[in-house]
Amino acid sequence: DVQLVESGGGSVQAGGSLRLSCAASGYTSSTNYMAWFRQAPGKEREGLAGIWTGGRSTFYADSVKGRFTISRDNAKNIVYLRMNSLKPEDTAMYFCAASTRSTWNLNPSNYDYWGQGTQVTVS
Repeated sequence: DVQLVESGGGSVQAGGSLRLSCAASGYTSSTNYMAWFRQAPGKEREGLAGIWTGGRSTFYADSVKGRFTISRDNAKNIVYLRMNSLKPEDTAMYFCAASTRSTWNLNPSNYDYWGQGTQVTVS
């Protein structure tokens, strides 16, 4: 199994920035890529950004392209999500996920492991 623990959420004013972290442990070598999702109350879980575990290839949802950046520290098994120019509509619970599949996408059903989430509130 793989365990994922998110941190870095909080409250920020519109226009501000946050950096979320996702610490992975366990059988991380079984995963092919990791991604960040978010879910606001009453809305579906939305894929934001993903990163290939074997390299630096990344992919983004159009809704966050140019504002959010995903990166990873392989030595520490941590994946980050840097969020700039935050807007009130970015308010949500943010989740980290890992996939053992070979298909690149941001469909939540393709992810095998999930963290508990970290809340981001933008006012």
